[in-house]
Amino acid sequence: MNATKLLTCLTLTAAAAAATAQIDTSPVPPQPRASTLSPHWQHGVFMEIFVRAYQDSNGDGIGDLKGLTRRLDYLQKLGVSGLWLMPITASADRDHGYATTDYRAIEPQYGTLADFDELVREAHKRGIGIVMDYVINHASHQFPPFQAALKDRASPWRSWFVWNPDPGPGWDIWGKLPWYDAATQPWTFSGLLKDLPPPKTGSPDIYFGTFGPHMPDFNMRNPDVVKYHEDSLRFWLNRGLDGYRLDAVPHFIENNAKDWNDQPESRALTKRFQDLIKSYPGRYVVCEATAEPIAYGKPELCGGAFAFNQNYEIVKAAKGEPAAVQKMADYYRTMAPMMATFLHNHDIFTGRRVWDQLYGDEARYRLAAASYLLLPGTPFVYYGEEVGQSGIAGKNADDDAPLRAPMSWTPSNRGPGGFTTGDQPYRPLALNRSRHNAENQQREAGSLFNFYRQLIALRRASPALTLGHYAADRVDGLVWRFERVHGRERVLVAINYGDTPAPLTVPAGARLLHPTNASGTTLPPLSLRVYRLEPR
Repeated sequence: MNATKLLTCLTLTAAAAAATAQIDTSPVPPQPRASTLSPHWQHGVFMEIFVRAYQDSNGDGIGDLKGLTRRLDYLQKLGVSGLWLMPITASADRDHGYATTDYRAIEPQYGTLADFDELVREAHKRGIGIVMDYVINHASHQFPPFQAALKDRASPWRSWFVWNPDPGPGWDIWGKLPWYDAATQPWTFSGLLKDLPPPKTGSPDIYFGTFGPHMPDFNMRNPDVVKYHEDSLRFWLNRGLDGYRLDAVPHFIENNAKDWNDQPESRALTKRFQDLIKSYPGRYVVCEATAEPIAYGKPELCGGAFAFNQNYEIVKAAKGEPAAVQKMADYYRTMAPMMATFLHNHDIFTGRRVWDQLYGDEARYRLAAASYLLLPGTPFVYYGEEVGQSGIAGKNADDDAPLRAPMSWTPSNRGPGGFTTGDQPYRPLALNRSRHNAENQQREAGSLFNFYRQLIALRRASPALTLGHYAADRVDGLVWRFERVHGRERVLVAINYGDTPAPLTVPAGARLLHPTNASGTTLPPLSLRVYRLEPR
């Protein structure tokens, strides 16, 4: 070997070693153990939690895992069966967490692995499962292997990402070009991505990033990348994690400028990851797949997926739009029961906070909540939704920050009972916190919190509402009635989204479950009735 080749080999070895030294890529053997949770825990109601926004335990103004552990009694009182934690792994963004820098480490601002282990143990004591967001499609540009690939084009890490000096014409993902030239450091660009100048054809460092230059896509055709993710998934499962929300699964593989979304290869990988996770007994998987959510919800793909677009119809129905009521009924006649339902989540494209969408109309708010808490699927409540928390001001129409403010625990959110004991929370507080906070809402018998708590308890106590299929539905303008059936148990739900009373015919022998003080054969405006029917 001549001196030049020797120097090249030493450089390659050094680059690879540097990246490896900063992240753990070692194999993780499977250690499947039976779940200690109830057999149908994943069919209960979940709470989506942004840990940064939930509870600060050390006064630095940032929520953390110890703070979340402190609030488990509150979540148990509400009645949730599971928690979906937005990314808690180490990240570069210091906010949402989707720019991952280490897939086997806790974000330092959130705590330690020991804090995670304690959270899981304490949640399990209360019968609550923990599902973690796993960002599988892309990493941060600060992810050590990507940095090693930038420094040395011959690095073995180069093949972990997608490069193309001439991507060709026609690329457009959500109004932007998804190819970036690393030589120009595009992750420093502060304007709108659609205004970022395109890379010059022929540059050797053009890479692919579905969600922007700061988050390069993995090359999921590389078996080493797939193996790394499989080992990392097992890393958390071996610690007792109860499942995953897999992020952006239709974007694993892009074949060309036209065929970049929901490709057959992406579906095959999704099924592979689902099989790995479910090889651990009692685990749950739910996927983010906005284009074809019902397909991804089926067992042959992910086995669970968010019911995107139905959230819009639920809110429209609550506002009194007859067409939306009919669309909901049509959807549930064919919907797979493993879909995950919600009113909105952490992304602004799913809508503002419910309080803001419904302009503080609590009667309509309750109907929106009842609509998805009593229907098939796995409901996901977004933190603060159960107390009517509002959003905060944003910089522009696409800003997610208004949805991700600190949880409203008390009117001030300062002091031992509030979000933080420090002087400054990481983000402004909700504007309606003076009344819509967890402290006040738990005390008020007729509050939104107690409404959510009652419906969740009703769902948990009824196999028909938890596991039953949708049947015997009827829509009359703004009145929707349907049954949930499991074995011999039948539950009738009737909702009047309108401003006028409606006649209500109930079969003989029906027993009123909610509200317990209702009477008569009329369904009042903006009201709900739930009955247990005689077995057939």
